[in-house]
Amino acid sequence: MSSPPPQNSFLQSLVNPWYEALQNPAEAQHEVLLELIGHYKKTEYGKQHSASEVTNALDFQTSFPKLSYTQLKPYLEQIKAGAYWTMLSEPPTCWVMTRGSTGTSKVLPITKTHLEQIFSCGARALVNYALRKNDFSLLTGKILNLNFPSTVAKMKSNGEIVTYGYSSGTYAKLNPMLNQISLVPKQEEIDALGPGITGLDWRKRFELVYQKALHETVIAAMGVTPVILSFARYITKKHRKKPRDLWRIKALFCTSVRKIQSKYAPKLTSYYGAVPVAEMYTATEGVYGQQLDDLPYICPNYDKYLFEVETGKGVKMLHELKRGEWGKLVVSSCLFPRYCIGDMIEAMGKNYFRIFGRATTFTILEHRLFRLLYGWLL
Repeated sequence: MSSPPPQNSFLQSLVNPWYEALQNPAEAQHEVLLELIGHYKKTEYGKQHSASEVTNALDFQTSFPKLSYTQLKPYLEQIKAGAYWTMLSEPPTCWVMTRGSTGTSKVLPITKTHLEQIFSCGARALVNYALRKNDFSLLTGKILNLNFPSTVAKMKSNGEIVTYGYSSGTYAKLNPMLNQISLVPKQEEIDALGPGITGLDWRKRFELVYQKALHETVIAAMGVTPVILSFARYITKKHRKKPRDLWRIKALFCTSVRKIQSKYAPKLTSYYGAVPVAEMYTATEGVYGQQLDDLPYICPNYDKYLFEVETGKGVKMLHELKRGEWGKLVVSSCLFPRYCIGDMIEAMGKNYFRIFGRATTFTILEHRLFRLLYGWLL
């Protein structure tokens, strides 16, 4: 029997704006644009690009150039020096780093507004699943904490020495979670093992997670997909038991790689049991979308971020893409306007999308070949 819904009105407030935006993405994206322009008008960068004169998406695309991380670096240095208003509308609360899975790790400033969006959007996959399945026991247990450490390095920011770490660990440490749900172990315990991410470091981390979670009511795992899989392999090899033998996992919420459903889901369910694998599209810079239903695609958070796509026929709003159209994703947020996130996205129709890789020459050529051979199936 399902547990009674905890603070159901609060849970609905987390997902209803997402549901409503999916019903009318054009209107939602226009509202987000106007809200973002309000942020950009407070910055020197926004003033330089006539933010106060922007009233629609075309104005925005004309006035503001697309930005890569390399182009952001000079502004980030000014923010470190204390002049946050060069690019941000509010001072950073902390700094975080990316995993660097496709190159050098990036270090980015994080604001209060950004954190609020990370927490609210990050909870949507979990809450949506509980509401859809009418199973609120998912919101009253423990989630395996397989995040990266939040304390890794130090740097000078605004005249002070500050400590920063990986974004997943930082968000986990700062996030109060929901109601009776919490991470096991606590992020502070993860951090205490040190900042390394070698094989030995992960084995120590996995052993800590295993020992702390062994006698807890674990109902889910959430995080980087290969890490969730590696943890399962570790305890199977070390303790001769699979996660499905230890806990009654309700669902796995997986992020950060492509082909989650086709490549990883079968391997994950062999360890965790026949449980749903729900995909989330997250990055250090934002939580951009999550799986809405049983279809293996993500649906964007149109109510929080502005999405454009650089296609072979020019730049289009994401919601304007027809089924089968694809290109490089450009995201505007309270942090940065028109930021080239570096991912390739394809429309699957009716506001369902899939991220099929990083924006590299190989990925683009591979996708062109795929569409040439199998496009008729889509």
